[in-house]
Amino acid sequence: MKSFSGFSRSENQVIVIGGGPTGMMAALTAAETGAAVTLWERNDCLGKKLSITGKGRCNITNNASTEELIENMPGNGIFLYGAFNRFPAQSTMDFFEKLGVELKTERGRRVFPLSDSANQVVGALRHRLEEAGINIHYQRRAARLLSKEGRISGVEDTRQESQAAVAVILATGGASYPATGSSGDGYKIALAVGHSLIKPRPALAPLEITENWPKELSGLSLKNVGLSAYFAGKALRREFGELLFTHFGLSGPIVLSLSRSITALPNGGAGAQLILDLKPALSFEQVDKRLQRDIEAASRKYIINALAGLTPAALLAPLLRLAEIPHNKYAHQLSRAERIKLAALLKALPITVKGPRPLAEAIVTAGGVHVKEIDPQTMASKKRSGLFIAGELLDVDGYTGGYNLQAAWSSGYIAGQAAARYCSEYS
Repeated sequence: MKSFSGFSRSENQVIVIGGGPTGMMAALTAAETGAAVTLWERNDCLGKKLSITGKGRCNITNNASTEELIENMPGNGIFLYGAFNRFPAQSTMDFFEKLGVELKTERGRRVFPLSDSANQVVGALRHRLEEAGINIHYQRRAARLLSKEGRISGVEDTRQESQAAVAVILATGGASYPATGSSGDGYKIALAVGHSLIKPRPALAPLEITENWPKELSGLSLKNVGLSAYFAGKALRREFGELLFTHFGLSGPIVLSLSRSITALPNGGAGAQLILDLKPALSFEQVDKRLQRDIEAASRKYIINALAGLTPAALLAPLLRLAEIPHNKYAHQLSRAERIKLAALLKALPITVKGPRPLAEAIVTAGGVHVKEIDPQTMASKKRSGLFIAGELLDVDGYTGGYNLQAAWSSGYIAGQAAARYCSEYS
């Protein structure tokens, strides 16, 4: 373990608040830079939210360049330029492979553990924390920061018990998935020492919709479809991939990515228009020809049976209903106008957004501590000496695909390194 000259590990202490990805990376980096580190985690285990990311598979990063990472962080990605440069995606991959976590890269450069197990990732991190001699306090929830002469001097917990510290790294996460511990504690703590807050809102959130027919398809998953979002006639974003119908509307990877642009709109994006392309690989003309072939091949069948191979069976009934075509109409009776209308729906099925699901159900929180109050080179607070803030607690967020976790690793690394050096200089 490295140490700085004149830096006593027993006398200088970094407290990291939060045992998620940012906090664990910050604690490890601070310890490996020479600091005595204590990690406070409000749950009885580390990485509770991390263990359920990527449907339990843990998309730990995206193998992208710094510029590409920033492009996929619509929430103040440029703030992380220095962090991504100093701890890029390759550093994250190297870090986990050294911990014994074999990796694989899938479509869209998404990086997962070869085991497809988020628990393996959490376990490897926990083992390394223990190896590094980091003192972990489970079920210890921070309540407020202690200061002396404008500098951080410690942390007090919800039991009104305090611990002295030279530096504190606040890495409590956002306000999504509160059952995992991300309930917004960090916002209150930061506000109490003078920070300002951009109002937290859902990002990467499932969407509630106005129409009833998609709710009838709850549980149906569509792969390789296109989804575009529009508001007031303006195109917002287009995604391609997997979509899931739910009892309230829509979810799935492409919906989550689109939701970031929608929830930023007035009233949470209510009234935004989604256009679902069920056949993105085909032009309208090709879809129409496909319909003609299917109709000709089964002209004596009811239309709902003649087109059975066109879409999943559950989706065909609402499509015909929206096209105003009776299910019991024979295929050969279908008029050209009806066929054209059905082809148009296959290429551009309109869906109206009611709004996002509650913040508690969002994958990621947008908003948070204002980045203008944080030094991007160190993650140091400009409001209180000795305080460092990193991860989702900041007003930074990205699309799905490993970008948010990379932001956590990078900002945690920067904060941990800077906090340890601060302790060395302060001593």
